[in-house]
Amino acid sequence: MAVPKRKTSKQKKRSRRTHKDRIGEVNLTTCANPECGAPVIPHHACPECGTLTRRKHGIVQVIEMVERTEEGS
Repeated sequence: MAVPKRKTSKQKKRSRRTHKDRIGEVNLTTCANPECGAPVIPHHACPECGTLTRRKHGIVQVIEMVERTEEGS
């Protein structure tokens, strides 16, 4: 069984744990589609227009968007 040779110092332990606190932060960019411009998470399809930016293909429609209608009683 592996046993550590030395005690892990408080500084080493705390510096290793600092990155776990930043998981909740999300960077947002704008949609590459000039008609849309909605905020988008990088490397994800745009929730408004369904487009995705690809290196070789440029802006690609990956999700067919359907307009939502309110069903009232």
